[in-house]
Amino acid sequence: MTAADDPQIDAIADALGRLRGLRRPGPGPQHAAHAQGPFGGHAGHGPHGHRGGPFADGRGRMAGLARLRMLEALAAASHPLSVSEIGEAIGVDQPRASRLVQQAVELDLVRREADPDDARRTRIALTDEGRGFARSVRGERRAALGSALDGFTDDERAELARLLTKLADAWPRG
Repeated sequence: MTAADDPQIDAIADALGRLRGLRRPGPGPQHAAHAQGPFGGHAGHGPHGHRGGPFADGRGRMAGLARLRMLEALAAASHPLSVSEIGEAIGVDQPRASRLVQQAVELDLVRREADPDDARRTRIALTDEGRGFARSVRGERRAALGSALDGFTDDERAELARLLTKLADAWPRG
């Protein structure tokens, strides 16, 4: 079975993603430059080791970990999300979520659209480019996770998925 069709990898990746999104907003390492990016290398570099692109803030700094979590949250949602819902989903406060949305709009990764239930509110939806980017990163992460789990037995993968899901379910909220 390949990483692309292994349901245990999906379960592990989903639990890890949920745990990443449960970080508490406020000062701390998730808001500072990280020593390592999600794909290795210095956090000021993109997923392929270069500055710029959807992972950087224009000055080469890593703004993309939270932006990536935002894109993943939008990709997983069944409908466009409000800025507040995005903040809650990725563990940042509303002003930070608003800045991330604005940056992603400028990069053509998301678009604002009117809320059909309340014209005073806007919802945030992925653009085709944003959807493709999120899918690409998810594929890279699945491949890396599949490689890391190569030495695990099927039973060990199932147990890891079970335990990570249990941890994500039990993690204190706010």
